[in-house]
Amino acid sequence: MTLDSGFVEHVIDLMHGLGGVSARRMFGGYGLYRRGIMFGLVFDDVLYLKVDQINRPDFVAAGMEPFTYEHASGKSVEMPYWQAPTDLLEDPAAMVDWADQAFGAALRSRDPRARGQRRRASRRGGGRPLRRA
Repeated sequence: MTLDSGFVEHVIDLMHGLGGVSARRMFGGYGLYRRGIMFGLVFDDVLYLKVDQINRPDFVAAGMEPFTYEHASGKSVEMPYWQAPTDLLEDPAAMVDWADQAFGAALRSRDPRARGQRRRASRRGGGRPLRRA
Protein backbone atom coordinates (compact mmCIF):
# COMPACT_ATOMS: atom_id res chain seq x y z
CA MET A 1 0.00 0.00 0.00
CA THR A 2 1.34 3.41 -0.92
CA LEU A 3 0.27 6.22 1.36
CA ASP A 4 0.87 9.89 0.80
CA SER A 5 1.02 10.52 4.53
CA GLY A 6 4.19 9.78 6.45
CA PHE A 7 2.19 10.17 9.66
CA VAL A 8 -0.23 7.40 8.69
CA GLU A 9 2.69 5.14 7.75
CA HIS A 10 4.25 5.83 11.16
CA VAL A 11 1.00 4.95 12.95
CA ILE A 12 0.64 1.70 11.00
CA ASP A 13 4.27 0.81 11.77
CA LEU A 14 3.61 1.37 15.48
CA MET A 15 0.58 -0.94 15.27
CA HIS A 16 2.58 -3.72 13.60
CA GLY A 17 2.27 -5.90 16.72
CA LEU A 18 -1.52 -5.85 16.35
CA GLY A 19 -1.24 -7.40 12.91
CA GLY A 20 -3.03 -6.67 9.67
CA VAL A 21 -3.66 -2.92 10.06
CA SER A 22 -4.27 -0.99 6.86
CA ALA A 23 -5.39 2.51 5.94
CA ARG A 24 -7.86 3.79 3.36
CA ARG A 25 -8.35 7.36 2.27
CA MET A 26 -11.70 8.82 3.28
CA PHE A 27 -13.18 12.31 3.61
CA GLY A 28 -9.85 14.13 3.63
CA GLY A 29 -8.31 11.70 6.12
CA TYR A 30 -7.71 7.99 6.54
CA GLY A 31 -9.67 5.16 8.10
CA LEU A 32 -7.63 2.53 9.96
CA TYR A 33 -8.83 -1.04 9.47
CA ARG A 34 -8.13 -4.48 10.81
CA ARG A 35 -9.91 -7.52 9.34
CA GLY A 36 -12.07 -5.10 7.35
CA ILE A 37 -13.33 -3.30 10.48
CA MET A 38 -12.62 0.38 11.01
CA PHE A 39 -11.23 1.06 14.49
CA GLY A 40 -9.41 4.35 14.02
CA LEU A 41 -9.03 7.37 11.85
CA VAL A 42 -6.40 9.95 11.07
CA PHE A 43 -7.39 13.49 10.24
CA ASP A 44 -4.94 16.40 9.95
CA ASP A 45 -2.16 14.13 11.26
CA VAL A 46 -4.05 13.39 14.48
CA LEU A 47 -4.86 9.80 15.46
CA TYR A 48 -8.33 9.01 16.77
CA LEU A 49 -9.35 5.59 18.10
CA LYS A 50 -12.80 3.99 18.44
CA VAL A 51 -14.37 4.29 21.89
CA ASP A 52 -17.34 2.82 23.70
CA GLN A 53 -18.45 2.65 27.32
CA ILE A 54 -15.67 0.20 28.17
CA ASN A 55 -12.59 2.09 26.94
CA ARG A 56 -13.89 5.70 27.03
CA PRO A 57 -12.81 6.18 30.70
CA ASP A 58 -9.17 5.66 29.68
CA PHE A 59 -9.44 8.45 27.10
CA VAL A 60 -11.16 10.74 29.58
CA ALA A 61 -8.49 10.01 32.22
CA ALA A 62 -5.79 10.85 29.67
CA GLY A 63 -7.51 14.20 28.96
CA MET A 64 -8.37 13.34 25.36
CA GLU A 65 -11.25 14.77 23.32
CA PRO A 66 -13.67 13.24 20.80
CA PHE A 67 -13.44 13.77 17.05
CA THR A 68 -16.07 16.29 16.00
CA TYR A 69 -17.01 17.89 12.73
CA GLU A 70 -19.48 20.50 11.63
CA HIS A 71 -22.50 19.12 9.79
CA ALA A 72 -23.92 21.01 6.79
CA SER A 73 -26.75 22.12 9.10
CA GLY A 74 -24.19 23.94 11.23
CA LYS A 75 -24.45 21.51 14.15
CA SER A 76 -21.35 20.01 15.69
CA VAL A 77 -21.36 16.20 15.43
CA GLU A 78 -19.38 14.05 17.85
CA MET A 79 -18.09 10.74 16.52
CA PRO A 80 -17.25 7.64 18.62
CA TYR A 81 -13.53 8.21 17.98
CA TRP A 82 -11.33 10.04 20.49
CA GLN A 83 -7.88 11.50 20.08
CA ALA A 84 -5.16 9.07 21.10
CA PRO A 85 -2.60 10.25 23.65
CA THR A 86 0.38 11.68 21.78
CA ASP A 87 2.88 9.65 23.81
CA LEU A 88 1.57 6.53 22.04
CA LEU A 89 3.35 7.80 18.92
CA GLU A 90 6.67 6.92 20.58
CA ASP A 91 5.70 3.66 22.30
CA PRO A 92 4.74 0.70 20.07
CA ALA A 93 3.68 -1.54 22.98
CA ALA A 94 1.33 1.09 24.40
CA MET A 95 0.04 1.87 20.90
CA VAL A 96 -0.82 -1.79 20.35
CA ASP A 97 -2.66 -1.91 23.72
CA TRP A 98 -4.77 1.15 22.92
CA ALA A 99 -5.37 0.09 19.31
CA ASP A 100 -6.42 -3.39 20.46
CA GLN A 101 -8.95 -1.84 22.86
CA ALA A 102 -10.24 0.37 20.02
CA PHE A 103 -10.60 -2.70 17.81
CA GLY A 104 -12.55 -4.36 20.61
CA ALA A 105 -14.86 -1.33 20.76
CA ALA A 106 -15.37 -1.58 17.00
CA LEU A 107 -16.22 -5.27 17.29
CA ARG A 108 -18.65 -4.63 20.14
CA SER A 109 -20.40 -1.89 18.17
CA ARG A 110 -21.07 -4.41 15.38
CA ASP A 111 -22.45 -7.13 17.70
CA PRO A 112 -25.93 -6.37 19.05
CA ARG A 113 -25.50 -9.13 21.67
CA ALA A 114 -22.57 -7.21 23.17
CA ARG A 115 -24.64 -4.09 23.83
CA GLY A 116 -26.06 -5.53 27.05
CA GLN A 117 -22.60 -6.71 28.07
CA ARG A 118 -21.23 -3.20 27.48
CA ARG A 119 -23.84 -1.69 29.78
CA ARG A 120 -23.14 -4.28 32.49
CA ALA A 121 -19.38 -3.80 32.17
CA SER A 122 -19.65 -0.01 32.34
CA ARG A 123 -21.73 -0.27 35.53
CA ARG A 124 -19.06 -2.34 37.23
CA GLY A 125 -16.18 -0.34 35.75
CA GLY A 126 -15.34 -3.15 33.32
CA GLY A 127 -12.69 -3.38 30.68
CA ARG A 128 -9.08 -4.07 31.38
CA PRO A 129 -6.99 -1.06 32.27
CA LEU A 130 -4.69 0.18 29.55
CA ARG A 131 -0.96 0.37 29.96
CA ARG A 132 -0.03 4.00 30.30
CA ALA A 133 2.73 5.16 28.01
